Amino acid sequence: MAEDFYTDKRQVRRSFERAAHSYDAAAVLQREVSDRMQARLGYIKHAPATVLDVGAGTGYGARQLRTQYPAARVIELDLALAMLQFGEPEKAWWKKHLPFARSPSRAPQVCADAEAIPLADGSVDMVWSNLTLQWCNAPDRAFADIHRVLRPDGLLMFSTLGPDTLKELRQAFAGIDGHTHVNRFIDMHDLGDALVRAGFAEPVMDMEIITMTYDSVKAVMQDLKGIGAHNVTQGRQMGLMGKRKWQQVLDRYEKLRRDGRLPATYEVVYGHAWRAADKPSRLLADGRQVIEFRPRPGK
Repeated sequence: MAEDFYTDKRQVRRSFERAAHSYDAAAVLQREVSDRMQARLGYIKHAPATVLDVGAGTGYGARQLRTQYPAARVIELDLALAMLQFGEPEKAWWKKHLPFARSPSRAPQVCADAEAIPLADGSVDMVWSNLTLQWCNAPDRAFADIHRVLRPDGLLMFSTLGPDTLKELRQAFAGIDGHTHVNRFIDMHDLGDALVRAGFAEPVMDMEIITMTYDSVKAVMQDLKGIGAHNVTQGRQMGLMGKRKWQQVLDRYEKLRRDGRLPATYEVVYGHAWRAADKPSRLLADGRQVIEFRPRPGK
């Protein structure tokens, strides 16, 4: 992947560690997309015994999965340990408001990178990942590792962000200096190609635009900070931006105000695919492979 898309993984971890206490209050989009993903599960026939939630955060999606599959073992994986710890039922703000919030301990939990999953080959029946894969520098590596941990006929279901995400903010920062100020996101079709390269079968991809509105640019930035999603690209500016340049950014964004509100666009990409059943190898005693040839009808 081009360096423009690279994220500093250490900074990603630190950002989400710091955001653990503010995440649930700010993660409106994440919960909405998780709800829409769960609704899609109703159209897919699958009864997993073990589910891996990649990028579990504070556990909203995992609780939905436990409701959807009450007999399943749900494993939560996240890069930030604080996210996993803060989501424990006795700490979380949602405890008194959600019907599935009184579930017992959220264990098992795994603190690890989505591009290096520390689970055995063929150990889970389903991988669920809500708005996490955009933080991966190598989607091919992430999909290959997910494919590895899935059992044959296992399901991958995910959401991520596409290139038009935060286009207003990107437009406001355009040409201000030589640094990157907004995270970059991969096109849906490129993700579909990566799924095929990883060995997944029957990939299904689609996209929708969700626009959130705010009173001010400051509110936009506070929301991004609250969920740990501010700029973590490798080409970001390390110091503070000067007041004059920052005012230019504000003025540009203000020109996009409609009906008294400022928009923030999110291109949400959904995908699901299956790990195909392993086909037995047909080899002769000397190691040569058997290739079956069937002539076309009428030949």
